[in-house]
Amino acid sequence: MNLKEYFEKTKGMGVLATADHSGRVNTAIYARPHVGEGHNLAFIMTERRTYTNVQKNPHASYLFREESSGFSGVRLLLRKTGEENNPDRIKELMRRSYPPEDVGNLHLVQFEVEEVRPLVSSGKCPIEG
Repeated sequence: MNLKEYFEKTKGMGVLATADHSGRVNTAIYARPHVGEGHNLAFIMTERRTYTNVQKNPHASYLFREESSGFSGVRLLLRKTGEENNPDRIKELMRRSYPPEDVGNLHLVQFEVEEVRPLVSSGKCPIEG
């Protein structure tokens, strides 16, 4: 199964980890990513710590645990490749509502997936290549 199929079909919970320019780590709950062509994906971000961190340090990690018994899912090593601030495009992709104070400060942050690993080292990776 490829990245796009996996995130379209699989329910679960994700955690995005970022670090600031000095290496201080932050984690935040994030929904399934919006998957583009190949190994590219994006997250809608508000102007909080995660967004601030990827402005200074383009590397991130996304852990996704499938909604099932056991420990199935993936870990993705990411590198920021760009961002889009088009409110119409962001609104089109939004899966949930945001507080009014955040709506004007939303960013679609794009990443390249540099590595795909199973959730646990003894597990099978559900994403090919």
